[in-house]
Amino acid sequence: MNFNKIYALGLRHLYLIMNSFPRILDLIYWPTVQIFLWGFISKFFTLSSDYYSNTVGIILTAAILYDFLFRASISFNMMFLEEIWSRNFTNLFIAPIKIREIIAALTITAIIRTLIGLVPAVLIAIPLFGVSVLKLGLPLIFLLISLYLFGITLGLLVTSGLLRYGPSFENIAWASLFFLAPLGCIYYPIEILPDFLQIIAKMLPLVHIFEEMRNILMTETVNFTNILKSIIISMIYFCFGVIVFYISYFGAKKRGTLINMGE
Repeated sequence: MNFNKIYALGLRHLYLIMNSFPRILDLIYWPTVQIFLWGFISKFFTLSSDYYSNTVGIILTAAILYDFLFRASISFNMMFLEEIWSRNFTNLFIAPIKIREIIAALTITAIIRTLIGLVPAVLIAIPLFGVSVLKLGLPLIFLLISLYLFGITLGLLVTSGLLRYGPSFENIAWASLFFLAPLGCIYYPIEILPDFLQIIAKMLPLVHIFEEMRNILMTETVNFTNILKSIIISMIYFCFGVIVFYISYFGAKKRGTLINMGE
């Protein structure tokens, strides 16, 4: 793996971001709106529910972690779509760049796009609502790693669909996480789901991540079993996503559809 190629490809996308105010504004705008929306909603819940002793903190922390997942996945997809929209897709695969180098570059650059959008929103939540994700302590790092791996996995699966079906598949990029959100138990415990859906939900890392997040904030204890489960499941899905991406790429290459991508 050539790290100079990874760096060059990542630098191209960073230049696109840093030299475009509308792109930066778009990255910051949506996470900030999410913080305001869920912050005020959770404040309202404190007037109507005593389920959580810290309703604002728990719901807003869940919203922040979910937005991190969403931004990681969308950032990966958007950089891939940028190559299609700019008609640079063919050049990307003609260049002496290996598939794993492309995946590595997009994966590394996606975290930068994610943090550009999320850090300002997280900082706003501290003085406005008195909520800081740092209250999760050291486990926060492992929860974010698990979320990031799963977000990149969803990005890989969507880009695999783009390779297979073309740009018309891009709408799935926006729908994928919303489809999984009900099973992720982001804002409510898994017991809310019917028994048969609980079995499916436990196969996702999201359930273990957000259950542990609530456990830490409500009991101030850490269940490392949940964290370990979430990371292992995320890694399994990530490997699956890479395999699907390779299969889609070689399938598109065999059919000769790569050259028409973006047309």
